[in-house]
Amino acid sequence: MQKPVNQKELDRYFKLLVKSSLFVFFGVFLSKIFSYIYRVIIARYFGPEIYGSFSLAVIIFLWFVVFSSLGLFEGLLRFIPFYKGKKRINNIRHVFKFSLIILFFSSILAGLILFFSAEFISINIFNDAKLIFFLKIFSLLIPLYIISYALLTVIQSFERIAAQSFIVDFLQNFLKVIFLILLIFIGLNIDSIIFSYFLGVLGVFLASFIYCKYKLSEIFKKIRLSKSSKRKIQKELFSYSWPLILLGILSEIMPNIDSFIIGYFNGTFDVGIYNAAIPIAWLIVFFPSLFLRLFSPLINREFSRKNIGLVSELSKQIVKWILIVNLPFFLLMILFPGVFINILFGQEYLGAENSLRFLATAYLFSSITMISHNLISMTGRSKIILTNIVIISFLNLILNIFLVPIYGISGAAFATMVSQIILTFIFFFQTRYYVSIVPLRRKMTRIFISIIPPTILLIYLKQFITANLLTLFFQGSLFILFYLFLIFITRSLDEKDIMILDTIKKKIFD
Repeated sequence: MQKPVNQKELDRYFKLLVKSSLFVFFGVFLSKIFSYIYRVIIARYFGPEIYGSFSLAVIIFLWFVVFSSLGLFEGLLRFIPFYKGKKRINNIRHVFKFSLIILFFSSILAGLILFFSAEFISINIFNDAKLIFFLKIFSLLIPLYIISYALLTVIQSFERIAAQSFIVDFLQNFLKVIFLILLIFIGLNIDSIIFSYFLGVLGVFLASFIYCKYKLSEIFKKIRLSKSSKRKIQKELFSYSWPLILLGILSEIMPNIDSFIIGYFNGTFDVGIYNAAIPIAWLIVFFPSLFLRLFSPLINREFSRKNIGLVSELSKQIVKWILIVNLPFFLLMILFPGVFINILFGQEYLGAENSLRFLATAYLFSSITMISHNLISMTGRSKIILTNIVIISFLNLILNIFLVPIYGISGAAFATMVSQIILTFIFFFQTRYYVSIVPLRRKMTRIFISIIPPTILLIYLKQFITANLLTLFFQGSLFILFYLFLIFITRSLDEKDIMILDTIKKKIFD
């Protein structure tokens, strides 16, 4: 029987989500600044072709990373909070140490495979010899990257969101930018890209290991469990994680199928142009990612306590916040794609304007799908998630194969948009069926009503004002202020939202 919602507990979680998310906001905000600086330096200094080769190399590298992770990152993120909720520290220690050993050997194997297949991939698939060096150096990074993110997953599972955000968001990208600029300055040219990436990952590894060793030292202590208990834990871990091996690969492949197919049919130059649109569109996923780092461990813990009502309320409120924040930024990208691209990457990349429109739509739906994905994962139904991703990845691949040769990068972006919209609806129906949760509130219709008048005004002004950085700033500011005014007028906000705004104000000014 479902437990009644404890209002005090719910309010406490809302405040916890916001307080942690405020810290993560600054971490991710700085991360995005440095991440964009890193990409912009590469794109502007070396040109679309080298930027395209680098982008493809990162995609292939991450595919090998996901393959060698064996779904264990998701397993750690589920079982550590689950055992923590039941106060079983020895189970946590065993899950952590067992996973680390498996990941070490799997990552070594993946690194060797990538190293010896680098030439074949570069020449036979993409006809780009420049990829060979990128892939061979990246292959050496795989074990370091895998162990780093296993440690970061443990930090997240213990709800140490501030530490995780600092390491993965700020430190990693800061080091990459600093080393890239330094290495270009001393004359390494293209080599500066790969070595700066390597040094950034090394920094993450050292920081995450030191934090776990001294701040989460209990996970390194001796395990006091019987052999039968260990075998049971291992069986549960693999039962949950093995479907996620393919899921992880497909989850990494799905958003990158478009770049892969563009590289195969059109070459690395077009990959470079297309990858000017992707990081801009990703800004729509920025806000949801702030909450999800704490949301996932929280709902797993409360699910273990059978607090489904609390999980439902958390889910609905977060989807509402996502829509309130994301809608205006989505519409600005739809109306002014060229301004965004020109500001960050330059006129050479303006061919990605239509791609940005399609990708912005895809990421808007993706930002909502994240909540449903976490709710299904919470129940342990990883095979259902796997089936969803297999179907959608196959659909995305087929659409890309048909559309890219005809419409180029716009066809790739359109294929991604269609696939993501279908995936969103699939997950929504499944959360209703399996968890009896629909993460939507009726008041959300008021949000959509509130966005219509500012959008009409913006479309009208667009006819008379030349688009550039300055005019986009003023029009965007007017658009957002008008939108926020209507949000309050239409009473789109409820008591929980007011409480959260008060929490934010106290957090910032007190």
